[in-house]
Amino acid sequence: MRTKSQAGAAERTALAPAELPSVERRADEFSARRRGKLRTYFYNHPRVMDVVVVFAYLLAGSGVFLSSRAEMNLTAHFVIVGASATVLMFRRDKPLAVLAILSVFELLNIAMVPNSGSIGISIWFALYAVAVAYRPPLSFTLAVVAAVPLSLYTLFIYQLPSEYLVADGPTADETNIISAIMMPLANIIATGIGASVRSGRKHEAELRQWAVRNAQLASVAERNRIAREMHDVVAHSLTVMVALSDGAAVVARHDPSKAGEVLSQLSQTGRTALNDMRRVLGVLRADGGANRSPQPDHTTMGALIEGFRQAGLPLALTHSGPPLPADPSLELTVYRIVQESLTNVLRYGTAVSRVQVMVENNLAQGELTVRISDDGHGTMNASLGSGSGIVGMRERAGIYGGTVDAGPAPQGGWTVQAILRPNVGAP
Repeated sequence: MRTKSQAGAAERTALAPAELPSVERRADEFSARRRGKLRTYFYNHPRVMDVVVVFAYLLAGSGVFLSSRAEMNLTAHFVIVGASATVLMFRRDKPLAVLAILSVFELLNIAMVPNSGSIGISIWFALYAVAVAYRPPLSFTLAVVAAVPLSLYTLFIYQLPSEYLVADGPTADETNIISAIMMPLANIIATGIGASVRSGRKHEAELRQWAVRNAQLASVAERNRIAREMHDVVAHSLTVMVALSDGAAVVARHDPSKAGEVLSQLSQTGRTALNDMRRVLGVLRADGGANRSPQPDHTTMGALIEGFRQAGLPLALTHSGPPLPADPSLELTVYRIVQESLTNVLRYGTAVSRVQVMVENNLAQGELTVRISDDGHGTMNASLGSGSGIVGMRERAGIYGGTVDAGPAPQGGWTVQAILRPNVGAP
């Protein structure tokens, strides 16, 4: 028995695994063009970038070795700088641990070599790594916290040598205050650079995900479209062919010449079905040179109606209002709705004496109504249908902001009514 409830669901086919690498590769190529060659090289070779960072830190800390001040503890400074450079090699893997260790090393450095001039540089590199790996609230908080020990040491313990003071310039205490303020500001700047890089990488990841999702949705939409077309072609053609075969078997016993006409119609229906299947499956082929028949539209409705009449349906077609808009997709939607509805009548209906197909184009309301009704009775075999035909009709109507209602009519029989709004949902 035909049921009003919608059975099953539209098939949702994920993007084929073989297509994903291609989509991701194109996204990576787009990101690489945005970065430039140099940044892309370092992005693809992170350990090379780590070596560059260590080299830059050693270069910044080497100035003290060129100094001739005998009172400087160069050995201690050499050991601290070397240890800090070694720890920086792990900033990408353990940024928080590296930051904590370098904060201790910097305190030792300012205590043992107060005039080194490279205080806090290693912390900047560590904070950059922290900002890239963690969210801004945490990274900026750590930037301020990391500056507190050095700032307090500078304010209350550090003694600026008198030879560094300039006449008419800031005093030693004023210089210490300025240095204590500059330390957290420098940390915040380094963290801000890292946070900016993190934001850029996050944006690139979102673009990549968007590209993959967009390809998946496009693939799902195309595969669902093909599935709808295959269902419409196969269900319609096989149903008509079965009806014609049954009719030919009955007619052959009484009127062999009439049976020949029915068999000819059966052969023509089979050929049409094969052509339709070749056209639908042709979109899955890599080559685009295959000759494909045009999509059916409302102008071929007469041939469709005549085919169902040959299969035994007493059909009447009426059209009111102006002609349909010159929209191939809309024409195909109307054609498929009528085809699926009449196929259901032929498959499931019994004692059908009248089938009415009505197409009404109401320009005033901007609606196109397609109604197929019959006066028959449904079959008692509920397992014949899966409900995918009704699902397909509703999906087609949904493209044009429309609806499809299918169910028993109050006066008996079965009615399918589709209301399309071409001006609302036109693709």
